[in-house]
Amino acid sequence: GEYKDPWSAIFFASDYFDDMYKYAEELITKGLAYVCELTPDQLSEYRGNLTTPGKDSPYRNRSVEENLRLFREMRDGKIEDGKMVLRAKIDMQSNNINMRDPTLYRVRKVPHHRTGDKWCIYPMYDFAHCLSDAAEGITHSLCTLEFEDHRPLYDWFLDNVSAKCHPQQIEFSRLNIQYTVLSKRKLITLVEKKVVDGWDDPRMPTICGMRRRGYTPEALALFADRIGISKADSNIDMSVLEDCVRADLEDRAPRAFAVLDPIKVTITNWPKDKKEVFEAPVHPKYPERGTRKVTFSGSVYIDSSDFMENPPSKFFRLGPDRMVRLKFAYVVHCNKVVKDASGKVVELECTYIPETRAGNTPEGMKKVKGIIQWVSCDDAMPITVRTYDRLFSVPWPGKDQPDGDFLKDINANSLQVVSGYVEPSMATCNTDLPFQFERIGYYYKDEILSKESNNWVFNRVCTLRDTWAKEASSSE
Repeated sequence: GEYKDPWSAIFFASDYFDDMYKYAEELITKGLAYVCELTPDQLSEYRGNLTTPGKDSPYRNRSVEENLRLFREMRDGKIEDGKMVLRAKIDMQSNNINMRDPTLYRVRKVPHHRTGDKWCIYPMYDFAHCLSDAAEGITHSLCTLEFEDHRPLYDWFLDNVSAKCHPQQIEFSRLNIQYTVLSKRKLITLVEKKVVDGWDDPRMPTICGMRRRGYTPEALALFADRIGISKADSNIDMSVLEDCVRADLEDRAPRAFAVLDPIKVTITNWPKDKKEVFEAPVHPKYPERGTRKVTFSGSVYIDSSDFMENPPSKFFRLGPDRMVRLKFAYVVHCNKVVKDASGKVVELECTYIPETRAGNTPEGMKKVKGIIQWVSCDDAMPITVRTYDRLFSVPWPGKDQPDGDFLKDINANSLQVVSGYVEPSMATCNTDLPFQFERIGYYYKDEILSKESNNWVFNRVCTLRDTWAKEASSSE
């Protein structure tokens, strides 16, 4: 028959259970498989170890007819769990333990999640692996290095059954990324212990998690291209993946103003009820992508990090009796700092310089170095921002723990939730891409949480630069 197109759907080993059973009978008919009644402990004893050769099972030389009869009894549910297995007849003296008459089928009287009660015998992984590849017309079966010793068995099965093709197994080192875990066992632990919010938690290194975080397919393809493959251990810093995300989004992500820790700025000399609309590029490098409209009024929000009451000499943003440019709009001068009862800064009273509109610097005025983003208080859209960081605080979780418990290295600050504002033009920006919140980072709308909360929720994809490298170097 025709090969299944491996790209047309999701396939399961259970799709081929009928064929696998036929191949098992084919091996029996050729005298290359037999039904064995050794107990699990005896099987282990007879197999030997790395320094001791194996011993032949007393059932190894059963006739083809007897093996077929017993195997069919296993299939028909007449044999209890653990009483018999079907084994390949290869070489009990082999230096490769995988070749010492491995088990092909065992009795398991449990329903299968896809085939129901049709089968009570199930193939072992090594047998199912190669035959599934062959059924799908796979040319090269890519495995991690731990399967290298299994390749002779992979080839033996395919050489001795009438499969439609013989894929080639190739091994390479598994991917290890710092500050996370890729082991299925450990990922399951994170989900079951509710360390994360599920398999699609944006901190998880799963496809659904990365998609929800805002990682693009193009970024992952670039990451795979950059790291390549080899047979040497690959220990990749998380920053390599994040750099690939930045490289992809830099040219693609539409820009927007956002303020995530707002301070109100009141412009005292702004005409009452006056509003101005400025046009800003959707992307500064690509004018053909159009513009977005941002409204300016007498009250705006700026980010608290852009104000310091006692700024150092090289701080070029806002402070008492200092000036800063509100991007695309005007230069403002801070005249008064308003605080609440606890001493927290809650408002800045400023004046604007009309001649500085849209980037102009009037003659005789010193050019203002600081340029910051802002949003108008009148029409800014409230958002919730989930600031995701690395799930673990150390590169190799659990490595330095005496008991190896990787959960002890969880980064307690891997998720922080804040409220902020964005410019209203985002409501009409039709894109499936993350946004670059100017001067902050890349953010992706979380459709699930936005619908649940009836409020816009954004996940941080990554920062504009590698802040972890800076923190690591400062702590050394």
